[in-house]
Amino acid sequence: MSLQRRRFLLLAVLAAAASATPALAQTAAPALGPAGSATPSSASIPDFSGIWAHLTWPDVEPPLAGPGPVTNRSRVNGVSNTSQLIGDYTNPILKLDAAEVVKKHGEISLAGVGYPTPSNQCWPAGVPFVFSSNIGMQMLQQPDKVIILYSNDHEVRHVRMNQPHPAHVMPSWYGDSVGHYEGDTLVIDTVGVKIGPFAMVDMYGTPYS
Repeated sequence: MSLQRRRFLLLAVLAAAASATPALAQTAAPALGPAGSATPSSASIPDFSGIWAHLTWPDVEPPLAGPGPVTNRSRVNGVSNTSQLIGDYTNPILKLDAAEVVKKHGEISLAGVGYPTPSNQCWPAGVPFVFSSNIGMQMLQQPDKVIILYSNDHEVRHVRMNQPHPAHVMPSWYGDSVGHYEGDTLVIDTVGVKIGPFAMVDMYGTPYS
């Protein structure tokens, strides 16, 4: 998988895990187009249209540097054991209460019992869990919006480009997403995610902050 694809998937997942704020992706100043405009030129917009996949289930691909997402402590020949999910509760990105939740989920898994997740309970996945439960997605890229079609359960996410969030956001399963381009990276900021009874940000039970 190319670096560009990995960076896109990571931005939407990594920054959300136990974040100190309700926003579920990294935020930064918009990329500037010609003459200092806040709108990038068409020549500077990367083409993300097409079908994408990440093949590291249930883990998320690590960043090139710095702390990464929660990974599986259970390994088989050095590779994540997909039949036993035991999240690394010592990961430094986790708050203390989040680490305790991840640890408890791991103890359930160690006992040979599966714990409920949005995917095995047929519950809307939400952001960013939807990236854990789907290994494939299709992106429909337009000048004013990006539509993401996930491979499982006909889940759809709409991202408005270069727009602010409303002053009052009605919580929904995928929240309110706005995006902008920073060079060859699509940065998506999501707020207002509805929290259900099985809500978690990854397959290891990491809770929303």
